[in-house]
Amino acid sequence: MYIRSRKHTSARPLAVAALATSLALALPGAAWAGAATPVDTDTDSGAKHEDHKDKAHQPQPQPQTLAQVQVTGSRVRDYSAEQVSSDKFTQPILDTPQTLQVITSALFTEQGATTLTEALRNSPGVGTFYAGENGNTSTGDTIYMRGFDTSGSIFVDGIRDTGSISRDVFNIQQVEVQKGPAGTDTGRSAPTGSINLVTKHAQLQDATSGTVSAGVDGQRRATTDWNHTLDARSGTALRVNGMWQDSDVPGRDHVQNKRWGIAPSLAVGLDTATRFHLDLLYVEQDNIPDGGVPTIGLPGWTAQPGLAQLAGRPVDPENFYGTGADHDDVTTQMATFRVEHDFSDTLKLTNTARWGKTEQDYLLTSFTGTGGTAADPLAGNIKWTDIDDRSTYTLARNLPTFKDQENTILTDQVNLRADFNTGPVVHNLSTGLEFTREEQKTRGQAVTGGTAWTAASLYDPDWNATGLAWAPNGADSQGKTTTSSAYLFDTIKFGGQFLVTAGLRVDHYRTDFSSLVACGSRGAPACGALAAGSIVQGVDADASDTLFNWKLGAVYKVADLVSLYANYAISQQPPGGNNFTFSNSASSLDNPNLEPQKARTAEIGSKWNLLDDGLLLSVALFQTEVTNELVQNPTDTAVYYQTGKKKVEGIELSAVGKLTDHWSLSAGYTAMNTSVEEGAAVTSDGSNNLSYTPDDAFTAWSTYRLPFGLTVGGGVRYSGRMHRGTDGAVGTPAFTKSYTVWDAVATYTVNPHLDLRLNAYNLFDKEHVVGINKSGYRYTPGAPRTVMLSADFRF
Repeated sequence: MYIRSRKHTSARPLAVAALATSLALALPGAAWAGAATPVDTDTDSGAKHEDHKDKAHQPQPQPQTLAQVQVTGSRVRDYSAEQVSSDKFTQPILDTPQTLQVITSALFTEQGATTLTEALRNSPGVGTFYAGENGNTSTGDTIYMRGFDTSGSIFVDGIRDTGSISRDVFNIQQVEVQKGPAGTDTGRSAPTGSINLVTKHAQLQDATSGTVSAGVDGQRRATTDWNHTLDARSGTALRVNGMWQDSDVPGRDHVQNKRWGIAPSLAVGLDTATRFHLDLLYVEQDNIPDGGVPTIGLPGWTAQPGLAQLAGRPVDPENFYGTGADHDDVTTQMATFRVEHDFSDTLKLTNTARWGKTEQDYLLTSFTGTGGTAADPLAGNIKWTDIDDRSTYTLARNLPTFKDQENTILTDQVNLRADFNTGPVVHNLSTGLEFTREEQKTRGQAVTGGTAWTAASLYDPDWNATGLAWAPNGADSQGKTTTSSAYLFDTIKFGGQFLVTAGLRVDHYRTDFSSLVACGSRGAPACGALAAGSIVQGVDADASDTLFNWKLGAVYKVADLVSLYANYAISQQPPGGNNFTFSNSASSLDNPNLEPQKARTAEIGSKWNLLDDGLLLSVALFQTEVTNELVQNPTDTAVYYQTGKKKVEGIELSAVGKLTDHWSLSAGYTAMNTSVEEGAAVTSDGSNNLSYTPDDAFTAWSTYRLPFGLTVGGGVRYSGRMHRGTDGAVGTPAFTKSYTVWDAVATYTVNPHLDLRLNAYNLFDKEHVVGINKSGYRYTPGAPRTVMLSADFRF
């Protein structure tokens, strides 16, 4: 039985206000952060989860982190991690000259986060701000970071994870956010960084844990994590993570997230010189997607001809404008085999092979809420029969969006880690080779039977629609990218205070793309003598190139507590590198005749290790310039040149760790100045900013453990004003307002095996916009006040 409550209640109970006030007073500057979480089956925290992780790979003695000890009674776990999981980063985060953030499972589990998007709320300025172009709604983890789309730069254990799907974190140990060009570390990537998910692996221990949750608006979820030592002498262990969820989306009618998954992990040779890991993943999703809500009446909305009477009359943000046929069915399969061998204390070889496939069958009945013209007010998608009766207003559901797509990846990566001295100079070297083949197949779908997608009531839509029919139309496409890469990283230590880190990566890639399209459609050839909608050859092209990416950084250490650093890096993204799709349009960066986008980032900063290694403070000043952007010829609009340049500069601060043995904290703030240095404006308000990027953002979470088994805390999420992209739409909001949302948590330890956890989100029921589409006709509303009750168990 799950909890039900009335949506959008306006009352703010005194108890809630008192709790928020006391928390604000207890946590100076609202810099909340925290960490009472259910214990999981790992004996290590954060990035220290890997077995035999370079424990003796330093010629000089290094600090060692002992295995975490499980205790009974109320627990508090900090949210910090000493280093990221990749072998390419040879130093702890404190000594790495770059902005790196690790979001541990201790943090996002305590918050009740279930998806990557929810976990990334802990990284300031990172989120799903973009809701799609025109009628097409973005699917999955559409992540923007520092002004640019990062959706194609999501990795799992250092290997690219393709497919525009939503990712669950039930099998994730930590999420690593690498800000700044990541091309040297990962190959082609977004200009401003990448995101890496680290999976859970088998350990030499016997433990079982899990969580059962129920919340308002039909939220139901259960996860389990079982680990068993099969043979201690041979170092063999098996771990199985499982997940089931069947949840409505709070504040949204009919939208649903339904999925289940299983992730077995077998390890052999743990605590020996040669270790084998086999990790499998299978997840099925049966979701109802969210097409958003019309922006009518929102701040910044201006009435189009014929719609002046709707000013100040926004629609209910709960409304669902799709149909009962809408679906988002996803199947994810992944198999990873990893071998690690220690030749000595200072020489280690790792080989990782992976096969993965994601299949997505998607239909969303979408819309654009256009008005009419001065001459014909009823010429748009919004119509009425009685101008004074809102019940007669309708919205055309004329943009069914289909996606029938399959993504596969096959890769093998080999890495050699060597630590050695050249005289008094210490080297920590990481070098390797990567071979990858990625494919994407898309099968075209189209409506059959004419205009079966009838209009919906604008203010009271009904998702029941009859006569809906669609079928494959032959407009298929296929893209394939093969990549061969070689890289070399070396950290050179001069004494105990000065470090120089350098990295070089060479990628040779080839992309082949072929598509069939319906003639006469947007961007397709004209039909000529052919019948309208006939399937003809679209783009049939290939491209290959060799990319050189590099980075150089220096660190000066003041004792072991403070690091001062500077870093410079270059990263490139070739045409079609994000989605395997080429375009023959002169205005598209996916045109194979164009040069890769190139990003250059400079960063200076400082990291402070305080409170006996308990708290890591970081501050960074950064500037990224992206060149080879397209600029339209002002006299010949069919001609474009790659002379455009965009720039992002800003500051980022963070504090992660424990203030005391009972008080934990995770907080971050960023302020960014984004601009188009050369080229036309990309925002609808004509400003010089970049789109879908908040000017500033703050996130914090904190918990405090009381002496009688109760842990209390909460957090705040602030996102600044954001500009949407530019197109021909008129009258729609050109921006989204800033917003602040407060959350809270209370965890009570019933006994050594059971915690009861209550999460409350958006305590003051703040209505806000979390994403807007390019035309500004529709937006994604933020969730209203909700409550989730969870039982965290362990044995």
